[in-house]
Formats: sequence, C-alpha cells, structure tokens
Amino acid sequence: MSQPSTQPFDLCPNYQESTKAKTTIPREQKKRKAGESSTEAASVQHLRLGMVLVKGFVKREDQIGMVSMCRQLGKGPGVFYRPSLKNGAKLNLWMMSLGKNWDPTARSYGPTRPFDGAQAPTIPDAFKMIAQTANSTASEFPQINPDICIVNYYTNSGKLGLHQDKDESESSLTKGLPFISISIGDTAEFMFGDTRDKDQATKINLESGRY
Repeated sequence: MSQPSTQPFDLCPNYQESTKAKTTIPREQKKRKAGESSTEAASVQHLRLGMVLVKGFVKREDQIGMVSMCRQLGKGPGVFYRPSLKNGAKLNLWMMSLGKNWDPTARSYGPTRPFDGAQAPTIPDAFKMIAQTANSTASEFPQINPDICIVNYYTNSGKLGLHQDKDESESSLTKGLPFISISIGDTAEFMFGDTRDKDQATKINLESGRY
C-alpha cells in the first residue's frame, strides 16, 4: 500500500491575501470573540431524537477565520492528506486531525500518525469556543471540552459515504457526549438514517454559516 503524500496542501491555492482587507465587519461586532454571539440569528431544528441542526450559527467573519486557521495548519506538520481504508481504497476527501490523530485503517485515535509520525496539531481555542457555544445552543446535550477534531476538505466531486461515528472512547460514548459537525463552504447534501441504504436515508442540505 502506498504511503499518503505529506506535502503541504493549500485549501485556497489561488486565494489573494489582499482580499482579507475587503471583508467588512459591522462596528458592533468588531470586538466580539469567535463564537461569542453566534446564536443571535440561529434557528434550531430537531431532526430526530438526539440529532439537532442549528442553522445560521457560524457568522461570516468566524467562517473566514476558521478557513484561515485550517489553511495555515494544513501547511505545517500534520498536514492534510488523502486517507486510505483497509482495502487500500482512498477516501474522496482530504483530512487533517487536530488534538489526536484518527487512523481510518485501525479505526482508533492516537497522538501521532502511523505512516509518518506527525503529531496532530493542537485544536485552536476559537474552534473549541464555537463548538461549545453550538452545544449550548442545542441545550439538550452534556457540556463538552473538545480534545478531538477532524477537518475534512471536499472538492467539487468530494464525498463521504454513510457511516457511524463510534470510534470514540467508551467513556465519551457512555456519557452521551455529542458529535459536533460544522459545515463551511458550498451547500452540500447530508444523509442520515438507521442503515447504510442511501435510498432509505433522509436528505437535507447543509449550508455555510449565516447569509
């Protein structure tokens, strides 16, 4: 099995740094910390028992900040790579682990990546704050202090098949700690259900932050 490439991967290869200066933030929001008031225009939808969709949660300036952080982290140690499964097939996405590394072959977490020994970068505090605020907005789940974060980057043809997140620690699963997923970028189709049958799955569109 070939080893994944560990070359720096830029999320925005044609991005001009000068465009950052064109982003306008209302005066009353300039001193706001990331995630501090993101709940102002958020709407909460209960999709099913234990599954909540919070729309309009991450504001535009926070989205830009998160992409910028991922961009910088993705060009250093523990960079984005295309992971492989046990059968050698590559996932149709680019992945970077923060806090702890997730090994899709062993289906387990650890401090470093097996194929190159790179240590997972630390989760930015801004990411933790946004996740905790989102969790509080949903209100029905236990409070969390995230120590694991997986950043997936999808191209226009990128996708991830139906799966179940169950590789976390037994303690986390027993406590019912929530999985929090934040979508940034193009609108994408998200499917969920009780089986891996796509025809029986429920489909919703996930949109980027607030517009």
